[in-house]
Amino acid sequence: MAERTLCDLFYRSVDTFHKPAHLRVKRGGEWQDTSSEELKAAVEELSMGLRALGVAKGDRVAILSENRPEWAFADLATLTAGAIDVPIYATLLPAQVLYLLSDSEARVCFVSSHAQAQKVLAVRSQAKALEHVVLFDETPLPGTMSLAELRAKGREALVRDPLAVRSKAAEVQPEDLATFIYTSGTTGDPKGVMLTHGNLVSNVLSAGAPFANLGPADTALSFLPLCHVFERMGGYYMMLHLGVTIAYAESVEKVPENMLEVRPSLMLSVPRLYEKIYARVHEKVAADSKARQAIFRWGLAVGREMFRHRVLGTPPGHALRAKAALAQALVFKKIQARTGGRLRIFISGGAPLSREIALFFGAVGLPILEGYGLTETSPVITVNTPQRLKPGTVGPPIDGVEVKIAFDGEILTRGPHVMKGYYRKPEATAEAIDQDGFFHTGDIGVIDQDGFLVITDRKKDILVTSGGKNIAPQPIENRLKANPFIAEVVMVGNQRHFPAALVVPNFEALEKWAREKGFPPESREALVARSEVKDHYAREIERSSGDLAPFERIKKIGLLAREFTLEEGELTPTLKVKRRVVEQKHKALIDQLYEGSA
Repeated sequence: MAERTLCDLFYRSVDTFHKPAHLRVKRGGEWQDTSSEELKAAVEELSMGLRALGVAKGDRVAILSENRPEWAFADLATLTAGAIDVPIYATLLPAQVLYLLSDSEARVCFVSSHAQAQKVLAVRSQAKALEHVVLFDETPLPGTMSLAELRAKGREALVRDPLAVRSKAAEVQPEDLATFIYTSGTTGDPKGVMLTHGNLVSNVLSAGAPFANLGPADTALSFLPLCHVFERMGGYYMMLHLGVTIAYAESVEKVPENMLEVRPSLMLSVPRLYEKIYARVHEKVAADSKARQAIFRWGLAVGREMFRHRVLGTPPGHALRAKAALAQALVFKKIQARTGGRLRIFISGGAPLSREIALFFGAVGLPILEGYGLTETSPVITVNTPQRLKPGTVGPPIDGVEVKIAFDGEILTRGPHVMKGYYRKPEATAEAIDQDGFFHTGDIGVIDQDGFLVITDRKKDILVTSGGKNIAPQPIENRLKANPFIAEVVMVGNQRHFPAALVVPNFEALEKWAREKGFPPESREALVARSEVKDHYAREIERSSGDLAPFERIKKIGLLAREFTLEEGELTPTLKVKRRVVEQKHKALIDQLYEGSA
């Protein structure tokens, strides 16, 4: 029977695949497996436990946790009880947690650890609807109930009625709400995006169809926050649907190490990971002998030609295939080994991917399939697939999804993926979804002659110079981030005479260059203040963007002495740069760049 709800998806997964390792997590230095049977038992016991606490259809249950098996247990238990879950990023502060608990009126909050529990306990008296705090970790903490205790409550009830959860889950309908996912709130209070079971399942089935060759023998490494709809739909629900094992990375920093350990078949990531891998490969090549560098350049040229044939759907000649086999042995095999040696697909979303980086990964046999969507669209609107891909685009619309371009270039979409609305915000909902049912994305784009969507920029991020010229910063920033000396770049210049940029150096590359130039060891602050370094970056910016239109070219740059971080509020939990926050923090430096330009 076809899945209609997330409850259907869960039961079909555990009933069909019977895997010894449905989920994996590393604890105490060892990878531990959760079988299909163990997953089913944990979910059903917790679902009955929630019902024993009085949780009923439509009630809200919050989850404040990092990625781990218990996140899935809590999520699926909530859904099979007919309730609505509210994921909360583990990086949020107590005041932010309070807002989400209060706005959603959550009755229960699952927490992963003592540190997360303390955030909730600190604001519990102000969260009027909150009745229970359930702690994943086994060590007791006053004011909380342990996960084991809640499971025990549910286990007792299941003895009396073993089919109680399955029966309750069967009552859930596609139009029932499954989750409130709160937007980041960079321009005001976070808004609760209301997604139904039907929204998410339609996206799983349509976006997952081109990946039907993935199955129980495959493993996905999960490291993007499950609170984000990209990982939740693609790296979690879609993997359950396909029977792929989900291995939870220890942390973002541990991803390279975990890739070698679990040897994933696929991964979902934001562009930042691909940019870092790209930079590391080029740094290593730069340190190689001239002969090895020549072999790398030759192999990359061969790989690009092979990838071009794949994109165009044309067969390569015998000579090119022979060269490609040699390039694979001499060059690409070593790069692929850094991902575990089994990786077939990277999927990119959450932010624009540089075309240069997409072409590089395609050339070395690690194709990145870039897609596009928003929280409000469950999330996928378009995606490149193994069968149809075009670097520099975000792919064609998935089945059942309409896309059109408005008169001002804004991307509009309609279909079963569009949210029910924003929780308790009817005006914001009416502003986002027009009378014809089209959701207004706020992004600017075009559909090319082959039906692939190309994103130009965020509507609100377009820079308009004082001379009236419109500049889309994201394509320029992505081009610059392909430069090995640049880790991050934020263009500025709205209502100014010319564009400028704040640049975070790739400090590994910069410090190596400085040593070669004979500069004395010094702090990063002192290094970026040197006139020689500023001149070097001015040349690199010119080299990477010299063919842009004169009004688009960056005239001045400000070098920053540290990377953007989550802790400083400059990155979203999916590692996208918060442009407005960065501009506010560095206003004095930006003003300095424009001194005397009036």
